[in-house]
Amino acid sequence: MTVPTRAPSRSPIPNDQPLVGTVALVTGASSGIGAATAAALAAHGAAVAVAARRKDRLEAVASDIREHGGNVLVLESDITDEPQAGDAVERTVGELGRLDALVNNAGVMLLGPAVDAPLSEWKQMVELNILGLLFCAHAALPHLLRAASEGPRQVADMVNISSVAGRVARNGSGVYSLTKHGVGAFSESLRQEFSNRYVRVSLVEPGATATELAGHNRPEVLERIRSQFGQTMDAQDIADAITYIVTRPRHVAVNEMLIRPTEQER
Repeated sequence: MTVPTRAPSRSPIPNDQPLVGTVALVTGASSGIGAATAAALAAHGAAVAVAARRKDRLEAVASDIREHGGNVLVLESDITDEPQAGDAVERTVGELGRLDALVNNAGVMLLGPAVDAPLSEWKQMVELNILGLLFCAHAALPHLLRAASEGPRQVADMVNISSVAGRVARNGSGVYSLTKHGVGAFSESLRQEFSNRYVRVSLVEPGATATELAGHNRPEVLERIRSQFGQTMDAQDIADAITYIVTRPRHVAVNEMLIRPTEQER
């Protein structure tokens, strides 16, 4: 792990709950941004489905949400497998009744030189960052469209988590940037397609954030990453941004949000 993972701050559910009556599905919710986002959406009144491979970590996230009065469904799921991704969406709708927001947060960042890079790392990033997101989006869209036409807020949201690397390609991040640029293009196309049907598609591009993301890299790559990390944000900072997006009134869509630590130059 490159930088310390900070437990997202929690606060009791507020009286003002703009998401009451809605349901959100958050992928990659066993830690970091996903866990913080699930808690934040629950705190604003949404019933939340949390999906990831690590069931024990999901149960811990769910326990914390329940302690604060939230309604949460645990979904042990590998979204790189198309049937499992579809099942996560269908179980959310079947057990929680509907789907108003999908937060495509699951992702992996494996950096390093292209020469002699393990092809397995490139494949893993494409499978999770691109295909996993596509599988979830494809399964969720009919339900989001239904929620926008029939739901309590008359609007639905898909929030796709990208990265600063989705804007600027850098030495050693070629395939990661490839996947995140793709997420941006896909999001903008969907935004245009569904804007008049009130399914808002938003792109969030975090800069350096204290999560487990960098910790999956090879040891020699980790050393380089450690030297590059300066000021970082907390997972809660990104969760706050996602919550802001999905709680906007029906006539307001936040298309794209780039968030960096104040000291991060690029």
